[in-house]
Amino acid sequence: MKNENANDLLQSKVQDGKSISPVLPENVKNFLIDIDGTICEDIPNEDPERMLTAELYPDALMICNKWYDQGHRICFFTSRTEDHRDYTERWLKKHGFKYHNLLMGKPRGGNYHWIDNHLVRATRYKGKFTDLVKKNSSIQVFED
Repeated sequence: MKNENANDLLQSKVQDGKSISPVLPENVKNFLIDIDGTICEDIPNEDPERMLTAELYPDALMICNKWYDQGHRICFFTSRTEDHRDYTERWLKKHGFKYHNLLMGKPRGGNYHWIDNHLVRATRYKGKFTDLVKKNSSIQVFED
């Protein structure tokens, strides 16, 4: 299920008199959520026939749809390829996931370092979806 008005949340931004990339309101999160091993059992791209019958992680469905209903942006970002889009969309629909975007082709292998001019927060999935809690952690940043 896709919300066609998701871009309506974006707010124009001006810096030094010039328009720059728009931003979401502070209270809206832009969730990028992996699929395999995160919202369902881990299925490698080499076994696409299993993608339609992947075991759902029910807590992932509940929390993702809750975030969607609260007005947050849900984007599934997966290492599955464009060849797997149809299976992936069918599986998401079958289980009732609400989402705004589906991005295919995330690099495989983990150890992700995301560099962006917008605020980025990372949350490692460790086997159970819950509401998010605040914790202090050590991170790598660019030198000032």
